[in-house]
Amino acid sequence: MTQTREVSPMLLARVLGGRPGPDARPARDLVWDSRAVEPGAAFVALPGTRTHGEAYAEDALARGAALVIGPQARDRGLQVDDPYRALLRLGRWLRTGFPGVVAGVSGSVGKTSTKEALARALDWPATEGNLNTPPALTRFFWHLSPDAEGAVVELGIDRPGEMDELLELTAPDLGVLTAIAPVHLEGLGSLEAVAREKLKLLAASPLRLAHVDLRRWGLPEGTRTYGFDPAADFAGEALELGCAETRFRYAGRTLRLGVLGRGAALAALAALATAELLGRDVRVAAERLEALKPAPGRLEPLRAGGTLWLNDSYNASPKAVEAALEVLARCPGPRGVVLGTMRELGPEAERWHLEAAERVMATADRALFVGEFAAAMAAGRPGATAAASVEEASERLPDWSRGLASVLVKGSRALALERLLEGIRA
Repeated sequence: MTQTREVSPMLLARVLGGRPGPDARPARDLVWDSRAVEPGAAFVALPGTRTHGEAYAEDALARGAALVIGPQARDRGLQVDDPYRALLRLGRWLRTGFPGVVAGVSGSVGKTSTKEALARALDWPATEGNLNTPPALTRFFWHLSPDAEGAVVELGIDRPGEMDELLELTAPDLGVLTAIAPVHLEGLGSLEAVAREKLKLLAASPLRLAHVDLRRWGLPEGTRTYGFDPAADFAGEALELGCAETRFRYAGRTLRLGVLGRGAALAALAALATAELLGRDVRVAAERLEALKPAPGRLEPLRAGGTLWLNDSYNASPKAVEAALEVLARCPGPRGVVLGTMRELGPEAERWHLEAAERVMATADRALFVGEFAAAMAAGRPGATAAASVEEASERLPDWSRGLASVLVKGSRALALERLLEGIRA
C-alpha cells in the first residue's frame, strides 16, 4: 500500500536541520543513485566506498531532481553537514508518522523469505526484495500509506553498529529473528559478534519472536519462540520436505506449500506464529501462505531436457547450503550440485568451503565447484570438477550435467550463477 507524498524543501530543512537553496523544489520521491532519478525526486548524495554521491549531483539535477541533499550548498539543494545522518533522521521522521504496526525481520539466513511470508500472511506491505539498508528503508516509509494496518521491514547488517542505526530508523513494534550463522564475518569478525548485533533487534522490540534454536545465545526476557521442536512456543509438526512441495502441521491444520525447503517452512511457521502473537486469524493466514510461489533464485524449480534444475542462486552461506542439500536429497537421482563461492566468511573461508564440499559429495553424484576455492574443493573427490569462473562453468555445464536427473545451483549473489541457467530458461 503506497502513497504519493510530496514534501516541501522547508519541511525537509526543519526535519534534517539543513539549509535549503532558493530554487529547491518539493520532492515526491527519494533516491541515492542518480541513474534512478525521475523528475521530482530528492537525490541524497551519500558517501560511498570509492566516490561520494556529490560527484553525481549535477547528473541528478539534469535528470530532473527536485533538490540534492548533500554537504555542498547549491541553488537547487538542501545543504546538510552529514548526508548519511540526515537520511537516518528523515527515515525516523517518516516512521514516526506511520500509525500502524511495524514488524522488523532480521537473521543471518532466511530473513527475506520470512519477511515475504509475514507480508503475505498478514496482507501487509513490505520492503521489496532484499532492500534492507537505511536508504531503502527510508524510501519505503516515504511511500508507505498511513492507512496500512502494518508493515514488514527487513533489516540487514554487515558491520558493527549498523543494527543500532536500523533500529533508530524503524523503531519496530515486533522483532523477528530467524537465525544466527557464519555470515558477514569479514565485517563483523566472529559468530559471537554476529549474535551480539542481531540480538539487538529483540532487545529493542516490545514484541519478540525468535527461532527456538537461538535460545543458546540467551534470548531477552519475554521472547517467544517458533520452530519444528516441541519446546517452541509456536511449534510446527510433521514437516515433510519434498522435491515438489513442502508440508507441515500447525494448530491442527496441514499446510501444503508450493515453496521448497526447510527455510520456506520455517518462514511460513514464523508468519503463522506472528499472526497468532498479534491476535490475527491463523486460518486466514495459512490460506494466504499456501498461495505463495517460489521466488526467483530461491529453490526455484526449472525443468529442461528431462532434468530438474533447482535455482538457488539468490545467495549462499554454509547453513543455506546445508538446507538446500536437504531438498536435493529428496529429488530423483542421479544428482548434481553447482556450488559457487560463499562470500564474506572471513579468514576461515577456505575451511567453510571445504566443509561444504564434504556435504555436497555426501548428497550428490557429481559436483561442479566454481570460484576461488573450487580447485581445493574438488581435489581428491571423485565426481567433483572445478571451474575458476562462471564463464568456465558455463562452458563445462552441458557435458557435466548430461544424464543427471536433478541439479542444484547455489552461490553467493555476487557470482550471479543464474547466468548458467539462461539457456535453460530459454
